[in-house]
Amino acid sequence: MATRMIRTMDDDILRKKARTVEKVNRNILILLEDMAETMKSANGVGLAAPQVGILKRVVVIDVGDGLIELINPEIMSTEGKQVKAEGCLSVPGKMGEVERPAKVTVRALNRKGEAFEIEGEGLLAIALCHEIDHLNGELFVDKVIRFIDPEEE
Repeated sequence: MATRMIRTMDDDILRKKARTVEKVNRNILILLEDMAETMKSANGVGLAAPQVGILKRVVVIDVGDGLIELINPEIMSTEGKQVKAEGCLSVPGKMGEVERPAKVTVRALNRKGEAFEIEGEGLLAIALCHEIDHLNGELFVDKVIRFIDPEEE
């Protein structure tokens, strides 16, 4: 496992759409491991492959309940809404309130290439939407209702 460099807002790769993973192979498994280590070392709750310079549809999330690995994640349904403060490892020093679904259902592949669904509410719903946005070249700053001082949180 290795810690990879997290790309910041000035890197054009963050604005590109990530490509579908055609096959879960050794390189994807290494990417998952490296992303988990990178996220943990940066004290993040989620990380998408474009954030480490890889245009693949791969995401890792850990909101405190254990690591979730998602390959080719797709939002299947959403419910309700919530407005919470968000930050991003690729946008250091900035926080803002963003409206997200209160509940989300996502379909993805696991590290064995098997399809599964995950439902998330609260912080997990936010993290799922935030990281999937990264796969589509979108950043949370594109959706901010109001920027806030990180010292307020």
